[in-house]
Amino acid sequence: MTTTYFLFLLIILPICGAFVLTLIPNYKKDLLRNIALFFSLVTFSYSVFLWIIFDKTTAQFQFIELYNWLPLFNINIYLGVDGISLFFIILTTFLIPICILASWDVIVKNVKEYLIAFLLLETMMILVFTVLDILLFYVFFESVLLPMFILIGVWGSRQRKIHATFQFFLYTLFGSVFMLLAILIIYFNAGTTDLQTVVCTEFSPYTQLILWLAFFSSFAVKIPMVPVHIWLPEAHVEAPTAGSVILAGILLKLGGYGFLRLSMPIFPYGTAYFTPIIFTIAIIGIAYTSLTTLRQVDFKKIIAYTSVAHMGFVVIGMFACTVQGLEGSVILMLSHGIVSSALFLCVGILYDRHHTRILKYYCGLAQGMPIYATGFLFFSLANLGLPGTSSFIGEFLVLTGTFYHNTFVAVLATTAIIFAAAYSLWVYNRVSFGKNFFINIKALFDVNRREVYVMAPFVFLTLLMGIYPEIFIDTIHISVQTLILNAQL
Repeated sequence: MTTTYFLFLLIILPICGAFVLTLIPNYKKDLLRNIALFFSLVTFSYSVFLWIIFDKTTAQFQFIELYNWLPLFNINIYLGVDGISLFFIILTTFLIPICILASWDVIVKNVKEYLIAFLLLETMMILVFTVLDILLFYVFFESVLLPMFILIGVWGSRQRKIHATFQFFLYTLFGSVFMLLAILIIYFNAGTTDLQTVVCTEFSPYTQLILWLAFFSSFAVKIPMVPVHIWLPEAHVEAPTAGSVILAGILLKLGGYGFLRLSMPIFPYGTAYFTPIIFTIAIIGIAYTSLTTLRQVDFKKIIAYTSVAHMGFVVIGMFACTVQGLEGSVILMLSHGIVSSALFLCVGILYDRHHTRILKYYCGLAQGMPIYATGFLFFSLANLGLPGTSSFIGEFLVLTGTFYHNTFVAVLATTAIIFAAAYSLWVYNRVSFGKNFFINIKALFDVNRREVYVMAPFVFLTLLMGIYPEIFIDTIHISVQTLILNAQL
């Protein structure tokens, strides 16, 4: 087996950046920010290079790397990328420099530690999407909790941040304990934790049901699905703006990626058996969280609840087990990572100025912040799935694939689009129009140059995925087809 070291370089770049930061004195804040931004941009550029040289005509894992770790127990560090994981890696490397830029003037205390936490978090998330050993997947899947725990607990915005961090940590860790037990059962049955070997191992139907539920207990919390979603609004509200961007953009995708990478190919019988229950939970979750969104007054909580509704839509397309449904789920997860992150940045722009997220405070912003109001309108329309935006492509494919599988579920799933239009337009109207409470409209200064630079890539990507989605779908198509073949009984 030829080792390319492509992925090793991708993983080591953020670690090198974190190491360099440790050598810089704390008081040189601008130098610290510039170095962190440089390494994050190099990592992003390198991930795009991997996309360019990626062979989209094969379903085989590419850039394979194998390192001995515990050879006595047949457990090794096995890395590889396919068409599905590639774009999650690019999304990760894209959001990290955005987070650094968004925090440029906002984080002024413990800047070095803040930047190191983000670079280490980037490495751990890349490892989740590249590792092909289920035990190591679990290790890095859980290691992501530590930097996020620190980011929310130290740089959170309010007094309840410690409560939110412990809730976030305990919810996700509790569900993952069952997955660890399931991995041990798999190891004793298959003799290895290598993913490609485990996929070819046959488990009895009863064993599949038990193991599938164990994995589901972890992935359902990460997505999150109702009723284990309570941690998400609290974590979003207390997290700094960049923390919310990573939560919405990447961490919510770890559960969906876990379903695609582990649950569906390893336990096809369990997947088929529990699909009706998953559809039911997802439909209820969409309706519940959408209606809950309409009664919120905190800007961040509104976007957090919309994320739960969107991920319910993703799960429906995923468990339809059709090519269109799975491709739509992947596209919609990528789209949500872009659009939802942009919406949290919009909230952060207002919070940095006025230190409140209560909707009533921001009535009539279009009068004093027309550029901001225009950008917020664009992302609100993208959030509800307007044709020409990335969300529309994902939602259309999800509905098409679900219609082939179950027409009744597809009809119910369309209510998500109606709800999305309701809460997106309602929030935009409340914030941008109406009587302004500010005595001096000129005090509402519009977005600055740095904020424009931060938001512009999101506009470009949203339109690119909405107008020309073929460049993304072509890359993931063969990997999705292979996944469906593995997931079939």
